[in-house]
Amino acid sequence: MSYIVPAQTRIGHVHLKVSDLERSLSFYRDLLGFEVMQQYGSQAVFISAGGYHHHIGLNTWHSKGAGPAPINTAGLYHTAILYPTRKDLATILKRLMGANYPLTGASDHGVSEAIYLNDPDGNGVELYWDKPKEEWPVDEVGNLQMVSERLDLEGLLKEVE
Repeated sequence: MSYIVPAQTRIGHVHLKVSDLERSLSFYRDLLGFEVMQQYGSQAVFISAGGYHHHIGLNTWHSKGAGPAPINTAGLYHTAILYPTRKDLATILKRLMGANYPLTGASDHGVSEAIYLNDPDGNGVELYWDKPKEEWPVDEVGNLQMVSERLDLEGLLKEVE
């Protein structure tokens, strides 16, 4: 019999190599709103939402002053940050637009709505919220049918008007 990971298992945190800690903090703390939990001088910082020890670690141990993350190599595609409600996603979208921060995409996946951008080091970031499970698209036998369709950004922003 093969092993199946327990249903309560969660991805705890992601730890990113960055080239400039203060620049990364300007993005993750000042723009996205994460809280600093602990900082190790100019080398590393641990940030979170809601007081967890850390959801994201940022460090310059091997990457201080380095160029952006390479696109056409193996590695992290993106870090996905799950917001609790559609209104929360709309709030961060409005904040990003107010800061003229460039998006790289926006999709309705059937199960979720997502906006995509890159952090200052070129690491992909997905900001999303999950639709209620009973609304997830399934085929006639109950198999999940995720999609990548255009996200109605204007409709999303109506959540915060």
